[in-house]
Amino acid sequence: MNAIKKMILATLFAFAALTANPALAATIHVPDSFLYDAVTGAIDVNTDTIKCGLATSGYTYNRATHTKRSDVTEVTGTGYTAGGQTVAVTVTNNTTLHKLVIDIPQIVWSGSTTITARQLFCYKSRGGASTADELIVFADFGSDVISSGGTFTVNAIAIEYTHF
Repeated sequence: MNAIKKMILATLFAFAALTANPALAATIHVPDSFLYDAVTGAIDVNTDTIKCGLATSGYTYNRATHTKRSDVTEVTGTGYTAGGQTVAVTVTNNTTLHKLVIDIPQIVWSGSTTITARQLFCYKSRGGASTADELIVFADFGSDVISSGGTFTVNAIAIEYTHF
């Protein structure tokens, strides 16, 4: 029975369509490893601690080989804590529109934040070394986004997996 569930889940993820909040104007990427990690149970976005951080413009995303948080070059700056923020992810199975939606809420770094970021990345936080934290999604802003002593906001992201 578990093999059948995994096969169905794999097929569901294979027909994925990704969307982002239009105001974000970001390109959404899902690492190749996410499907495997979700199907084998390494990641359960419904119950695991999920965090999101910011990557520098010097970081070049590689969907095939970047599988852990340690593969990402994270920003540094005033008002930003390494490892990012914990987010409350919601998962909805829409049986009317036949899709599964993973919603990552808006993320705000407030106060006197001074950083330059090119991408948002989200991952499963295991609470230890970054080499153990599995990557889930990237949002590429397309250019540097700069906050100079203000608030840095990333709009909500929805990852939609269309049922077959």
